Amino acid sequence: MYYVTKRLEIAGAHYVTTDHHTKCEALHGHNWIVIVHCKAAELNEDGMVTDFTEIKKNIQSKIDHKNLNEVLPFNPTAENIARWICGQVDNCYKVEIWESENNKAIYEKDQSADGR
Repeated sequence: MYYVTKRLEIAGAHYVTTDHHTKCEALHGHNWIVIVHCKAAELNEDGMVTDFTEIKKNIQSKIDHKNLNEVLPFNPTAENIARWICGQVDNCYKVEIWESENNKAIYEKDQSADGR
């Protein structure tokens, strides 16, 4: 099995809607640290698991320096963003998002679902 990891920094604004009132209901921003994990049993024709440039293009071009509530079709919690990012990148199986120094969300695909 081959593994690659790409670290990105994403700046963006969002507000989160919840069943209870929190300060996160107001529009605010973060400099997220996003770590994308990819794996493959076989390398592609270029000898890669997934091209690092493609990872960056598929994520940063869509959400960096944006209001995430305007560009994503869901409540942009860190957990939901992590799941969305995983679906944007070939061979991605896990995404970690640091919303702040003390707050991290992780999404990992169910390995039994895709056979990897």
